Amino acid sequence: MYLGASPGVGKTYAMLDEGRRRAARGTDVVVGLVETHGRVHTIEQLGDLEVLPRLVLDHRGTVQEELDLQALIARRPDVALVDELAHTNVPGAGHEKRWQDVEKLLEAGICVITTVNIQHLESLNDVVEAITGVRQRETVPDRVVRQADAVELVDMSPQSLRRRMAHGNIYAADKVDAAMGQFFREGNLTALRELALLWLADRVDEGLERYRSQHDIESTWAARERIVVAVSGGPESEVLLRRAARIVSRTGTGEWLALYVTRGDGLTQLDPDRLRPAARPDRRPGRHLPLGRRR
Repeated sequence: MYLGASPGVGKTYAMLDEGRRRAARGTDVVVGLVETHGRVHTIEQLGDLEVLPRLVLDHRGTVQEELDLQALIARRPDVALVDELAHTNVPGAGHEKRWQDVEKLLEAGICVITTVNIQHLESLNDVVEAITGVRQRETVPDRVVRQADAVELVDMSPQSLRRRMAHGNIYAADKVDAAMGQFFREGNLTALRELALLWLADRVDEGLERYRSQHDIESTWAARERIVVAVSGGPESEVLLRRAARIVSRTGTGEWLALYVTRGDGLTQLDPDRLRPAARPDRRPGRHLPLGRRR
């Protein structure tokens, strides 16, 4: 699966490039559906790959084309290239969503290479709306993306992407100015890029933890930042907790642990439960481990 932060970063191009490499190695590859959007370089990248004819449907007096799922299953290639995972099919195409088509292909034993933008992940819908002011109506359940054997980020700096836009490599000339002033503002692209990087970093961390568990590795690997905050229960404790949360939130991938050491001599002291509200995940940015008792 090729993941991007925005349209135009080159996900479809990368998918087709992978398809051509596999076909050159003798793998049976078929383009189930690709959206070139008229982009010259993407059209050229199709090369001599076999392209499955689309399913043609009449919808409200207009002709619409969708993935011909049954024909692709009947053709049964080793690998199918299916673009734009979050796409909503027109009525009559079978499934409501293209990601459901992809699940059927996988059930049929066909390997699928696909593309998706970070703004279409269901769990990030509200975050993306807050950044861009646009609510994405086409979403993909996170589980569908997480179940992919491999997720590769197709990355591009906001400045480079805006240059591609200005040169007419993404949208037609009459749409460039509007796009540059709305969705493709540099701040939007920077925030979406960070979302994509953090999401992928989190998935990489899950894979690392799974590997360590499978191989019974208990030694510490300093692959991510971890912060321990020793608190006394005094008025400075919440300040320290806030500071730790801010440090972790800058990386987005770290963990922090609040540690309060209780006395063992029975003397009266602060109940650690009083510190828990300050360490609640819904009140602090970043991720942390629960506050616990230590003697």
